Order: sequence, then C-alpha cells, then structure tokens
Amino acid sequence: MPPLSRWFIKSSFVYLVATFVSGVLAVVDAAWDVIPGAVQVTPVYYHLFMLGWVSQLIFGVGNWMFPVYSREAPRRSERLGWAVYGLLNGGLELLVLAEVVRAFAAEQAGHWLQAVGALLLWLAGTAFVANTWGRIRGK
Repeated sequence: MPPLSRWFIKSSFVYLVATFVSGVLAVVDAAWDVIPGAVQVTPVYYHLFMLGWVSQLIFGVGNWMFPVYSREAPRRSERLGWAVYGLLNGGLELLVLAEVVRAFAAEQAGHWLQAVGALLLWLAGTAFVANTWGRIRGK
C-alpha cells in the first residue's frame, strides 16, 4: 500500500474515534448539560464523520486501488496527492475550529474560519478529482 494511502486511511481511523468522542460529548451534554454550549457544536460530529472518516477513507482507498496511470507515474502526481491530504485535513480542522469558536466565542470569527475551511475542502476535492480522473478509463 502506498504511503499516501496509509496516511489517509490511518487518519480516517483517528477521525472515526474523534467522531465517537464528539458524539458521546454531545449526547451527555444534551442529557445533563455538563459543558454549556456543547450541544451547539453538533455539526462537529457530522464534519468529523463525513469529511474525517468517510472522505479520508474513500480518498485513501481510491488512491490505492484505482488502476495505475502509467508505469512512470502510477498514481499520477504524488505531490498533488499530498496536497489533497493537507488541504482536506486543514479544511476539516478549520471547520471544527469554526464550530467551536461560533459556539463558545465570536460568531463572526467562526464564519471566516468556516469560509476558509470550506474553500480548502473544495480545493481538496477538486484536486483529488483532477489527480484521479485520468486513472478511470475503459479497457
């Protein structure tokens, strides 16, 4: 398995655990109001689940299992693949931070963080498609 795929897949497992932790915190807070405002960060659960666990797992397995592009560049651009990894994780972390900031501190600052995070995620998705598209072809 290529190193980039291992990083995507192992990161997805870390985000899966983080998803469970955030879900438990939200449920516990909803029941007992342990952390004031924690229920407001329920979107963090969804971000961690869909972008952290599901998307990272798909990107990692896709990078590993799609047909090779050529003998010289089996996965097309390795550099672009690592950029996708960085953009996806950076965007996700900004979204999580934005939700926490919006819930506990400054609403306006959270919007800016969310916008930048969304832009990074869009760039990650677009770069992944650009890097993978040529590997999907008929016989």
